[in-house]
Amino acid sequence: MITNLRELERLGEEGRRSLWPASGKIVVGTASCGLAAGAQAVAQGLFQAVQEHRLAYEISGTGCLGYCSQEPLVEVRCGDGLRVVYAQVNEERADELVAGLEGGDLSPELALCRWQEEAQPARKDPAAEAFPHHQQLGFYRRQQRAVLRNCGLIDPQSVAEYVACGGYSGLATALTMSPEDIIGTVGRAGLRGRGGAGFPTGRKWALARKEPGTRKSLICNADEGDPGAYMDRSILEGDPHAVIEGMAIGAYAIGADEGYIYVRAEYPLAVERVREALRQAKQLGLLGEGILGSSFSFDVHLMAGAGAFVCGEETALIASIEGRRGMPRPRPPFPAQAGLWGRPTNVNNVETWANVPLILTRGAQWFAGVGTDGSKGTKVFSLVGRTQNSGLVEVPMGITVRELVYEVGGGTADGGRCKAVQTGGPSGGCIPESLFDTPIDFDSLRGVGAMMGSGGLVVLGERTCMVDMARYFLRFTQGESCGQCPACRLGTKRMLEVLVRITEGRGEEQDLPLLEELAEGVRTASLCGLGRTAPNPVLTTLRHFRHEYEAHVRDRRCPAGVCRALVVYHIDPERCLGCGACRTACPQGAISGEPKKAHTIDPERCVRCGACIEACLVEAVRPG
Repeated sequence: MITNLRELERLGEEGRRSLWPASGKIVVGTASCGLAAGAQAVAQGLFQAVQEHRLAYEISGTGCLGYCSQEPLVEVRCGDGLRVVYAQVNEERADELVAGLEGGDLSPELALCRWQEEAQPARKDPAAEAFPHHQQLGFYRRQQRAVLRNCGLIDPQSVAEYVACGGYSGLATALTMSPEDIIGTVGRAGLRGRGGAGFPTGRKWALARKEPGTRKSLICNADEGDPGAYMDRSILEGDPHAVIEGMAIGAYAIGADEGYIYVRAEYPLAVERVREALRQAKQLGLLGEGILGSSFSFDVHLMAGAGAFVCGEETALIASIEGRRGMPRPRPPFPAQAGLWGRPTNVNNVETWANVPLILTRGAQWFAGVGTDGSKGTKVFSLVGRTQNSGLVEVPMGITVRELVYEVGGGTADGGRCKAVQTGGPSGGCIPESLFDTPIDFDSLRGVGAMMGSGGLVVLGERTCMVDMARYFLRFTQGESCGQCPACRLGTKRMLEVLVRITEGRGEEQDLPLLEELAEGVRTASLCGLGRTAPNPVLTTLRHFRHEYEAHVRDRRCPAGVCRALVVYHIDPERCLGCGACRTACPQGAISGEPKKAHTIDPERCVRCGACIEACLVEAVRPG
């Protein structure tokens, strides 16, 4: 049991020895992205190779370093502070790497970069210059890892390593302050909720604090459901104690004695690591009765949700925890007034809670010094889609969409033009390339019809049909509607029917104003945020890409060549080399032609699968 700062520091010393063993350490990225790329087999291969070569290197796992497209990532950590990261490591490269270590060779030719941050020991050896600094890579150059500071550094299942990196010192500081001072500090920092709405966190805490009642609760909303979004999952997998510490600080500030972490069951690794972190925290007295020798008591429970998207809405989430069907309820009363079991309840998302310990340890002025006037701090995004560098990124608020897409993301995967980005998931909106100089902050994104959301950012290439993309997201929200209010239940269904009609070549001129009318009705009459924001993808694509809708309706043509009912493939005879690649790839045998002569496509047999376009090396196959 840890009852004072001296015992906490002793635990930190144990963690520092674990982080930087004199014998060296090999760390494998074992978050979900790494495991999906084969990290488990790589870790086993490294362990066997270290045993065979009789090396003293320790082997452990860690969270996500963010560069998901380069997984599996492996880091060699030397006792003097040098961290060398290797990308796309397979079992063969793992053997080669360990063989080099036996002779003292860190294999610069295999390395991605060296990782160096302010908080870690610095290596003075000039040999370190053989490895590029991680911030010399385009993917990391504009990043500022604060919330993700420990992801990729610590073993997420080691509370000692978390404490070694300053963990629970924010809670220790908070326990020397009054609740009002803590709320004031968070307020001065300018932290706004990272779940999407951007409500000022200090103000939310103050509302819960002033409510009467001896029992109060707080909740960590980890019900991350946006397609392509995995920020919360990665934080929970890589640094679960940061969330627990943030919740403990928030509980002390508002006067809560009980908390819940509500995470979807589809995140089994996150559930496992949070459960272990809670066990450790309770065992050491960092949760429970008399935390750190004080009179403050607080406990946290873990609840796995069943995956309903609507449970990301706080009143539906509360209903789910209470054992009822996850459906939103009218507000007021707001959860801060009457939430879980009727108690005053504060709800924040994973990233918000993970920011709180930093504010307590580094100060409100430090946090407020990053970002813009109205949006302070950093924001974590999952950068996915047609991007060259996909992964988890953390950037200062105020960076432009263009900087994020082209500098951090490296542009599109195929080197083509980026048509747009979709921010905020199915509740967000599309930003066209012409508006890429828009700063990424809460207010600027709203100004162009989009929203921050929880942090999903999908890069859309030239071959993306914006009508089909709007149909995809609306199908998702329509299927996830709880059905409680007619505006959402029926309005999204009617909108989806119109979009399906358009993509199938049956659209009419009056469908476009009808979509706008339906969208306005759904947005104004829906009860919760899911319904009110469901029309966003449709409205923003109509606003910025109306010409694509008009091409579908007036010309019966899909400019991107995506909507099969509106596409006829043809081969440009001037570009075709007669190589036969398209003929081989066609599953219907619809392509004919002699070797080294232009081929043709039989439109009657063609099923518009697009295999010919993918197979053609000279872009001679075109949708028409």
